[in-house]
Amino acid sequence: MNSAASKSIWYRRQQCPCGDWKCYITHEGDVEEPSTASQLAKYNTISTEAMVAPYVGMVFKSDADAFEYYGNFARKNGFSIRKERSRLSPQLGVYKRDFVCYRSGFAPARKKPTGEHHRDRKSVRCGCDAKMYLSKEVVDGVSQWFVVQFSNVHNHELLEDDQVRLLPAYRKIHEVDQERILLLSKAGFPTHRIVKVLEMEKGIQGGQLPFLERDVRNFIQNRKRVVQENDALLSEKRENDTTELLESCKATKEADENFVYDFTVDESDKVENIAWSYGESVHAYNVFSDVVYFDTTYRSITYGMLFGAWFGIDNHGKTIFFGCVLLQDETHRSFAWALQTFVQFMKGRPPQAIITDLDPGLRDAIGSELPTTKHVISVWNILAKLSSWFSLPLGLQYVEFKSEFEALYCLEVPDEFDLRWNEMVSRFGLSSDKHITLLFSLRASWALAFIRGYFLARMTTELYAKSVDAFLKGIFNAQTCLRSFFEQVGVSSNFQSHEFEEMQYVHSKTCIPIEEHARSTLTPFAFRALQHEVVLAMQYAASEMSTGSYLVRHFSKMEGEHLVIWIPEEEQIHCSCKEFEFSGILCRHALRILVMKNYFQLPEKYFLSRWRRESTLIPYDDRNTQNGDDEWFQEFHSLTATLFTESSMTKERSDYVHKELTKEITRLLNEVRVMPPSEEVMDSTLSPTS
Repeated sequence: MNSAASKSIWYRRQQCPCGDWKCYITHEGDVEEPSTASQLAKYNTISTEAMVAPYVGMVFKSDADAFEYYGNFARKNGFSIRKERSRLSPQLGVYKRDFVCYRSGFAPARKKPTGEHHRDRKSVRCGCDAKMYLSKEVVDGVSQWFVVQFSNVHNHELLEDDQVRLLPAYRKIHEVDQERILLLSKAGFPTHRIVKVLEMEKGIQGGQLPFLERDVRNFIQNRKRVVQENDALLSEKRENDTTELLESCKATKEADENFVYDFTVDESDKVENIAWSYGESVHAYNVFSDVVYFDTTYRSITYGMLFGAWFGIDNHGKTIFFGCVLLQDETHRSFAWALQTFVQFMKGRPPQAIITDLDPGLRDAIGSELPTTKHVISVWNILAKLSSWFSLPLGLQYVEFKSEFEALYCLEVPDEFDLRWNEMVSRFGLSSDKHITLLFSLRASWALAFIRGYFLARMTTELYAKSVDAFLKGIFNAQTCLRSFFEQVGVSSNFQSHEFEEMQYVHSKTCIPIEEHARSTLTPFAFRALQHEVVLAMQYAASEMSTGSYLVRHFSKMEGEHLVIWIPEEEQIHCSCKEFEFSGILCRHALRILVMKNYFQLPEKYFLSRWRRESTLIPYDDRNTQNGDDEWFQEFHSLTATLFTESSMTKERSDYVHKELTKEITRLLNEVRVMPPSEEVMDSTLSPTS
């Protein structure tokens, strides 16, 4: 049985954040081995379908297809098969195959040495003559296998469905069960207890696993021998590969002085932890450092190292790669070093907020190393764990529970969240559940009612989580060494850095002046978000209170009103939903009041610089930003920003500028290229717009 390592050196971490080593996570959406229940359902489906018995003259594309077909037929009819004889020829290779019933033939007689006691095992072989013989022929240049003999006459009793599944040919321990068995065995569980735990976790009755207790015992014994043989080889491979990775970092640093890396070594002077980032990533962080997403989802089977990656989001909603790290373990010390190194890479500037998975060790490290940074736990990482935590204890109630959980997440008032949470826990009988206790204790880090007052740059959406996961899956290749992995990270991050958003024209939906003005100021990504709120604002009614504030309510809903405070002398507006504080985009409730107040443009303070068009990342080299020629580049950048703003007002303007600008840039480029080179090198950098 092959281990999961033979398929890929990377896998999602399965350790549960609750701290119980017996608890593990199966991530929703991952491709896994089929469950026992699904296997039984699949077999029952096959059993009820009409299946033609093999016959003389039946044709198969390969001998493997024939064996699979005969095997399915055998299982449906209460027996199993095995491969008996094959014959070879120099021209055709294997040209004859004999498949027989598992009880075909007789066991050879064994001689018993005198003076020794041997257990007399009874053989299942009884001379059964059921068989299927095949012969290979080449027809029009294509090899085909023909059934030349077939017999379905047995001299023994055929088994029922619940018995045939336990024949050796049909017993298999799938990879997901292999990992669980090894974990329980390492923790000291005896074999019979391991079987009971698996039955309980799968929610099936005793004896319904697709393998027997002795299969588990044999698997553990065989795996221990393999591990002992491979440990030395893996240790040597890891040492060599980490040394090669370090050499690749050094070589990259020599070629690009903006590249940064750092590492630690253990007591034996071997590489322990290593982190790196690129010049363009550091520049991107300088512009969009407000919120960072630190993903620690994946771990290497081959190297036993945890992979962490830092991401951000630009003004076009694109995921930005900031850097990554390989850690020896998941301790507070390792996480603390990773966070310290990241801040060091980014010139000592910590983010305002950091989003991570639910990990107590990482949470403690953030608290000690980034005391001024708001720590937020991604709700999408939590939702991915709900099935592993609650589907078994809740059974058919799980779907209802998950729906209620998602509704609670969206609540805006902390007191209401606490009240409804307690009601949910009581209704589903989860008051003593350790995972419910853990989630409630950390609610200030993941529930919207507690985090909406912090700016998170729209990085808590499902779309962003999928974008990060897509990036990670793109760099994890099967059977790759660390040096190849390092190169793949560089290729992926470089491609992402140069994938700029086209300034496409976005049509107006309301013709309100506020919308028209915002379109010329914000990037298409940010403008679409604001435009959505503007459209919905038209569905809300506002009632002025004696205090001068407003209650804003949807025209068709009696619940869900929001308090909007308007301070005209300061042109400030605040809404109880805190959408602007959360995403940097004004909400529908505030927009409704501004429209009532006859505002034709939003105050400048409500166009955050990180969502403006002029904040677009431009490649530059920050070593020369103090050069005297910087003023010329500032003027150039100002002109291009103005051109983009004016041309985006209408589609006709946009099309005209695109056409003419392409021609002019091509003409200028051709003229510049034929100019004689000068010994004086001009600073060719562009400073980022603040």
